[in-house]
Amino acid sequence: MVFSGLALIGYSFLMGDPLATAAIFGKEPPKSGDLSLTVPEMRRVDDVPVYTGPANDEAALHDGTLHVDSTGFPWQDGANVYIAGHRMGFPGTASFLVFNDLNRLEAGDKVMLTDANGTRYNYEVFEKFVVNPDAYSVTQPVPGRSVVSLQTCTLPDYSQRLIVQAELTSVV
Repeated sequence: MVFSGLALIGYSFLMGDPLATAAIFGKEPPKSGDLSLTVPEMRRVDDVPVYTGPANDEAALHDGTLHVDSTGFPWQDGANVYIAGHRMGFPGTASFLVFNDLNRLEAGDKVMLTDANGTRYNYEVFEKFVVNPDAYSVTQPVPGRSVVSLQTCTLPDYSQRLIVQAELTSVV
């Protein structure tokens, strides 16, 4: 199940060094790529750690959620910040049921990322869809938008991937 979940996020493309990329909104990029995720409509997603690493970083998925390091960061203009999380996860860890209710998000719901400097990036959900595990294009930037994409497996058989995308609305 873990390996099939990683199939979609296993795709990588070159974006350069995201930590060295110029900041947007007049804020300096943090020295660390550490992030935390809050989704008010999802009861288990309140300041959940988002570890940045390669798509096959099972430890990150075990301990929380994974920001795929070949995708953008929230301080990059036009980025697609791609974050994967387990639907079921592991009891006793931050991954347990972390994205279990991702399917309940609707257009207009809020998603918030906070970086290592304490800067909060506020997003609003605009799209929800299901793709096959080999639909790698969902990790690429969305033209004309700065977005966060949240991914988990579909129920009941985990055979497809649920993607929820939210657009950046403000930075505080």
